[in-house]
Amino acid sequence: MALRDRLAVVDALLARPFPETTEREGASREAWEGYRSSGPHHHVCYVMASRDFWDDRGEEVVEAAQAEIDAALQELATVLTTRWGSPREVDLWPYAEGEAAAPVPPLDELGPLTSTMLVWRRPDADRWVALAVGQADPEFPVLLLAAVGGTPLD
Repeated sequence: MALRDRLAVVDALLARPFPETTEREGASREAWEGYRSSGPHHHVCYVMASRDFWDDRGEEVVEAAQAEIDAALQELATVLTTRWGSPREVDLWPYAEGEAAAPVPPLDELGPLTSTMLVWRRPDADRWVALAVGQADPEFPVLLLAAVGGTPLD
């Protein structure tokens, strides 16, 4: 998937209304890209996925996959920074460890996959955009995640 395609996914999430109830679509062990979950005040999408590591978890294989996803994150982050300024880093450890005072979608969905996310606040809307790299389990693909939220992060 090219940068313009990944950017189109983020722009589509920004334009998409938040549903009143939780919705999930796509993704399976064989097809991670295209997963999307939405709910009141949030969307989460897997923008890009590496191969999985069920058959080969060698250091070189994992590092190459991580580097590819990290490069895609940096490309997308550069475009978003040009649009909206520097991102803020948000710590997701309380959501990963179940220590958050209350669940905050989509942070509680992202927390088990990654420890931090980069967040840009859209000045023209009551929404923020986040990017993160995560992995659910060592055998699963490394994921480039995009999230859009309408709830305050502070």
